[in-house]
Amino acid sequence: MDITLVAATTAISLALVCYTAGVFSERKRGALTKGNLSLFWIGLALDTTGTTLMTVMAQDGGTALGMHAASGVLAIALMAVHAIWATVTFARKNEKGMRRFHTFSALVWLFWLMPYVLGVLQGIPVLHLQNLQAGIGSIVVVALAALLVLRRPHDRHRIAR
Repeated sequence: MDITLVAATTAISLALVCYTAGVFSERKRGALTKGNLSLFWIGLALDTTGTTLMTVMAQDGGTALGMHAASGVLAIALMAVHAIWATVTFARKNEKGMRRFHTFSALVWLFWLMPYVLGVLQGIPVLHLQNLQAGIGSIVVVALAALLVLRRPHDRHRIAR
């Protein structure tokens, strides 16, 4: 296995871990913290690194950059906006914004998950899902979105009072 592929998939998988931990710890706590900011920025750096490596590999291999690549670039842009907005919200000590930020975080995380799932599906050639990966990826993300909407954070009841 190519070392670049190992480095890229490791970086992107670590980005998933960091970003997921940041989003869900913020959601559970009901407020934005320095720890969340750190996880957002680390996740962004790892995802950018892994995506850059994957892009270089795809271009070297003559692979066409399709929906997976386009959604990956858009996801990185959203992650950057998310990390910057989180940093500004936290720096301004906007209490209302810090309590409600988890909604935007969950939306960005769900969108980011789409190219991740597409990449995993693309990397399993034995399944022959290349033509269906966008649909299957969408179904996975929609199912996760439904779970997020149906399962409200514990702190929401306390904040609303």
